[in-house]
Amino acid sequence: MRDEFKAGDRVQWHASQGVVRGTVKRKLTARTHIKGHEVAASEEHPEYLVVSDQTGAEAAHKAGALERI
Repeated sequence: MRDEFKAGDRVQWHASQGVVRGTVKRKLTARTHIKGHEVAASEEHPEYLVVSDQTGAEAAHKAGALERI
C-alpha cells in the first residue's frame, strides 16, 4: 500500500544535508518542470510538490521518500 499525502501535510525527507522538513503543497499527476528539472509524474506514479521549512525551496518527491511528521 502506497502512502497518500494531501496539501498541508507536514512531512520530512532525507537530503544530502540531512533530514529536511516541510509541507506538501500539492500532488503532481502529470509531467511538469520545477526549477528547470522535468518531473515525470503521472496518475499511476504521482509525486508531491513540497516546500522546505528552512529554505522555502520547492522540490518534487515520490511518496516513498516522504515520511509524515
